[in-house]
This record gives sequence, C-alpha cells and structure tokens, in this order.
Amino acid sequence: MDLQNLTIKKFHQGLINKEFSASEITKEFFDYIDGKDSNINAYLRLTKDLAMSQAKAVDTDLATGKNLDILAGAPLAIKDNILIEGELTTAASKILENYRASYDATVIKKLKDKGAVFLGKTNLDEFAMGSSTENSAFGPTKNPFDLERVPGGSSGGSAAAVAVDMALAALGSDTGGSIRQPASFCGVVGLKPTYGAVSRYGLIAMASSLDQIGPITKTVGDAEILFDVIKGKDKLDSTSIKPKTQNLKPKTSNYTIGLPKEYFAGGLDKDVAIAVDEAIKNLKGMGIKFKEISLPHTKYALSCYYIIMPAEVSANLARFDGIRYPQPKTYNLKPKTLLDVYLKTRGEGFGEEVKRRIILGTFVLSSGYYDAYYTKAQKVRNLIKQDFDKAFKEVDVILTPVAPTPAFKINEKTKDPLSMYLSDIFTIPVNLAGLPAISIPVNLKPKLPVGFQLIGNYFREADILEIGKRYENENY
Repeated sequence: MDLQNLTIKKFHQGLINKEFSASEITKEFFDYIDGKDSNINAYLRLTKDLAMSQAKAVDTDLATGKNLDILAGAPLAIKDNILIEGELTTAASKILENYRASYDATVIKKLKDKGAVFLGKTNLDEFAMGSSTENSAFGPTKNPFDLERVPGGSSGGSAAAVAVDMALAALGSDTGGSIRQPASFCGVVGLKPTYGAVSRYGLIAMASSLDQIGPITKTVGDAEILFDVIKGKDKLDSTSIKPKTQNLKPKTSNYTIGLPKEYFAGGLDKDVAIAVDEAIKNLKGMGIKFKEISLPHTKYALSCYYIIMPAEVSANLARFDGIRYPQPKTYNLKPKTLLDVYLKTRGEGFGEEVKRRIILGTFVLSSGYYDAYYTKAQKVRNLIKQDFDKAFKEVDVILTPVAPTPAFKINEKTKDPLSMYLSDIFTIPVNLAGLPAISIPVNLKPKLPVGFQLIGNYFREADILEIGKRYENENY
C-alpha cells in the first residue's frame, strides 16, 4: 500500500470506497514504522492496542452503514506532552517516565469522537524546551532528509513522523515556534492557532500564556481539517475563547501581504533567502499584492520571550516535586528530609535545559528583580502586540521566514544555548502576540526543506489557510 501520497482526504476516500479497511491500514502503518523508525526515533512508544481497537470500531461502523467523519480511521501521531487516558505520557522527561494519564486532553477527546486512530506518542525536547529535539531524555530524533541533522523542535518527533509517512498527520504544541520550525525543517505543514482557539486542557504546561496545540500535516488542506475538529471554547480551559465575530470566512480575493523589513534585514541563510524569495514570487504570480511594513519592536522579542517563558516554566514545573507523580525505579531516594526528596527527584529527573530555564525563571521572579526583568518584559510584549495590531490595519496577512537556517547538524548548537535560541527568532513574536501562523514548504525540492511563514490576524486562521491552499494548488 502506498503511504507516501496518502493525505487525510485521500485516506477517507479510499476507506469509503473500501479499497482498504481501517484495521488493514493501521497495521500497514505499524509495519512501516517498525522498519523505518529505528533510524529516526520519531516515536517514543507505539499505542498498538489502542490503535487497533479504534480501527476495528471504525470498520464496524463502516460495515453497518454509518456515516463516517473525514477523520474516522485516520492514523495520527500525538506529541508526548498531550494526555491520552491510560497511556504513558512522559513529556520526554525521566521525571515522568512512569506517569500514565488518568484522563484525555480535550483535543484527544474531540479526535476520539470523530473516530481517529492514535498510532503512538512522538518524541520532543523535554517538556517542550528546545528547538532541535536533542533535549529528550530518551534520545534525539533525526531529520528524515539527513540523519546527521535535527528535525527541529520541540515537536520534532511529530514533524519527522509525518514527513516520512509514519503517520497521516500529527498533533504538536507551539510555545515559541515548536510546530512551525520543525515543520519547516522537515518539509511539512505546521499550524500554530490563535492563542485560545484550541483548548490546552490535557497539555502538560510549559508556559501557559504562550502554549498552543496545533496540527502538523502533509498539506494545508489537511491542517484545516484537523484544526476545524480541535478548535473551540472549552469549559475546562478558561483561556480558550469563542471569537466575538462569527464572520471568520476567508476573503475571496484582493489579499495584501505585508513584508516586515525587520525580518529581511540580514542574517538569513542563503538557501532560506532564495526559498522565501521564490515563495513571494509565486504568490505575486497568483495576483496577491505585497506591501512593506514595519514591526519595530521585533528586535526585542527574543529577549522578552526568554524572560517571560522561563518565569512561567519555573511556576508550572514546581508540581514535579517527587511527591505527586510516580517516581522512576532508577531513583535511589532514601530521603532524610523533604528537601532531600526535592533535590533527588528534580536533580536526577530534569535535564540540563529544563534546569537552566527553571533557574532563570526563578531568578527573574525573585524579589528585587521582578520589576527589573519580568514586568519590563511584559511591557515590551504589549509593544510587540501593538506593532502587529498596527500592521493588520494595512495588510491582511504577514509573510516571514520560519527560521534563519535550514536544519542544522546534531550537536552543532547544543554547547551554545544562545545560538540554539536564535533558531526561533522569527516565530517567537507570534506567540508573544498570540496570533495564528502557519509554516508552508517552499516547492524548490532542495536537499534540505525550507518553509515560509504566514501570520494572520486574531482568529483569522481562515486567511492563512486559504492563501496556503491556493499556493499548494498553484505550485505543487
């Protein structure tokens, strides 16, 4: 069975036409993963029993003449910081290697209701902290296009799985670019929705004012299908929002795309610059107008992010204290005091990057530094948001690179955290402002994939999806 050209739409048509059963294709995916993933390490574990039971239920529905949703039987990969009831959910951290989820995340419940099949849990940077999926406690994921390079992060496992046809589509999470950057590195589509558009209930929190769940897919159309299922206000997540306006349909024509001069001022890898120029040329050929805009506070976004994000990390990860969750068997605790429990479990359970961000976050929230760092960063965040608000009065969508370089080599940046952080320089402002954005591959067929980023106004996912679908139709 050809898994390479299989999209959600093609899969659904094949299932309805009874070219295959859900059970047959699920088994086919598992056989393919067993032969392929040993070199890539996209999956931390497969959920074979769950997947086969889900597939059999879909086959039963089809046999009895029930109308199937477009996602029924679709084999999906789930990032291992999203809870699936009864399944291990580790966030790629030793401190959670024995944790079995007691409930479904809201996005998982919605997908289950549609009959989706969950193949397994994918690798990530520990607690989603990283840009390369090298920080996983269970080994790095490798880029399918070049096994000596990273797939991006933190949703590197999800992006690699979709890129190499080990899943029809996947879910990831995006705090500073963790869906879009790996999508760009792996040549797939990654959508980061508006903050509040998708419930975060059941997502292991990293930075609560920045995190957002979104789809990683082969096509923009597939991203739209997944987004339409998982979006919506959720009473279990007070930060989820129902848009005030119901008129969220895309424009039919006359789009104007803004090009922020600050994003093209220099520092772009040559291959990335060529690819993004090609995307702009193709979009102009489709009749879309372009206008230069300015986002003047962009230069402060990275510094602002690496104050706000670690502050929220230090608060969110305080719950992993060696008491509330089952501890790994490798811990030889024998504590004499409560402090011993904390030092042992957190010292051995957290990796270096997680410790680095907890320490930094605790520092910026400490007495005497709170106003100097955290309060000031929140003020700058508001200025970044105001830049976007002003820009969207002039244009419908904004186009930028996704990352300054294509996928870099494994271990190339691990010894220099600052150079690693710079990988997200073009994606971080979107999270600070809470906007939707999508990474779309440029159709140049290079050795290493490159994506371009479309940023939409609040709850205007329809605009970036519409332009993305048109781009695909014209250029693929």
